[in-house]
Amino acid sequence: MAKLIYPQLSYKLMAVLFKVQNKLGSSYQEKYYQRAIAKELENQKIPFEKEKQIKLAYEGEGIGNYFLDFVIDGKIVLEIKAVPFIKKEWTNQVVAYLVSTNLPLAIIANFCTPKLTYKRYVNPNLGDKELYGED
Repeated sequence: MAKLIYPQLSYKLMAVLFKVQNKLGSSYQEKYYQRAIAKELENQKIPFEKEKQIKLAYEGEGIGNYFLDFVIDGKIVLEIKAVPFIKKEWTNQVVAYLVSTNLPLAIIANFCTPKLTYKRYVNPNLGDKELYGED
């Protein structure tokens, strides 16, 4: 069986996502799922940052900013989608987020399907010691 990164936190986060999907269904825009997730994270007392701004630098100079939907407990990037399917460009983007933030794990959760669909992504630049540390 494959090891999970931050298993306890991952299970709590997935419970939040499934609860939101079960209550709202699959017909809303992303912003409504984001608001419901933030409310449920607060209810569950799971630390998070919403729309976290990340500065992008090139050779030490700032060249722009991007925003992560959520960073969960300073450990997991959570990107929310409400689309028929996840495009390759979004998966590439989330891996780039991991590399630039040096966080170990990202999850893309898609709410626009009858059942919640999600995919986990691991930072390709981190080794086992960084990936499978304590929860």
